[in-house]
Amino acid sequence: MKVNRRTFFGNTLAAALSVPTVLSTDAQSQLSVRREGYQDYPDIIDTNINLFEWPFRRLKFAGTNALVEKLQRHHIIQAWAGSFEALFHKDINGVNYRLAEACRVDGKGMLLPFGTVNLAWPDWEEDLRRCHEDYRMPGIRLYPGYQPFDLHHEAFLPLVQQATERGLIIQIVGDMEDVRTHHPTVHVSDVDFDLLADILKKVPVARVQLLYWNHKVEGKKLDKLITETNVLLDISRVESTGGVGRLIEGKPWQGFGSAKAVPVERLLFGSHAPYFPMESSLLKLFESPLSIKQTKAIMIDNADRFLKALP
Repeated sequence: MKVNRRTFFGNTLAAALSVPTVLSTDAQSQLSVRREGYQDYPDIIDTNINLFEWPFRRLKFAGTNALVEKLQRHHIIQAWAGSFEALFHKDINGVNYRLAEACRVDGKGMLLPFGTVNLAWPDWEEDLRRCHEDYRMPGIRLYPGYQPFDLHHEAFLPLVQQATERGLIIQIVGDMEDVRTHHPTVHVSDVDFDLLADILKKVPVARVQLLYWNHKVEGKKLDKLITETNVLLDISRVESTGGVGRLIEGKPWQGFGSAKAVPVERLLFGSHAPYFPMESSLLKLFESPLSIKQTKAIMIDNADRFLKALP
């Protein structure tokens, strides 16, 4: 029987995303399972998506409604949304307002807005206050390098302290795209993450997650963060066959150079959609040699616990 390309990939994805039927009754009852799409599989919290237009090319699913429908088809029940506008706009309050409104009006109850604060612009304390008090955001997302500041900025530690006092999650973005594909007229600073562990040790209750972190945090930097802080990581840029599993084992194929295992409790699902296809993160998770418990932890449990944790 001939199998065309559409059928082949459809069946492959269905198999990759299906939950094994050999689970015990107790294990099945612990999984939040829907009965839509190809097979039954658990719900997912995506901790790294972006709304609005990428500045340098049109992206499929860039529209909020289209992106939400795409997420729902893959059983994403909650997505933490930043804004592409945060990279270059100077009107930060306008960026945060539009993000909050898009999530409220078009998010179908599943989008959580993560506003931004840019230390390079004046009155960042007021932007932080508005994120928390006016827009009721659960956290903020920082883009050092794209936003013209780095971790050496004198206000970075005060920002971490104030955000933590407000009970906000702090997401720090390492990269938004591979440096080889940057537009030639745009200079993105190479941010040094060496200081991050020392800064976070001064605010040990801070809830911090790194997004698309792999090219900025590897080797001894990663080991130090895992050993000395409570920082969490998304999986949007974890690559290579079995990459997620090997990261947990402390045996990555490439890039990270970590000698220490990354506990599964420190990993959260993140897709970086719509810049990356949603299927990419799903497949890299499901093709890794993980147990059902580990997979479910990354898909939903860790993020749910992180979101609800008190400072």
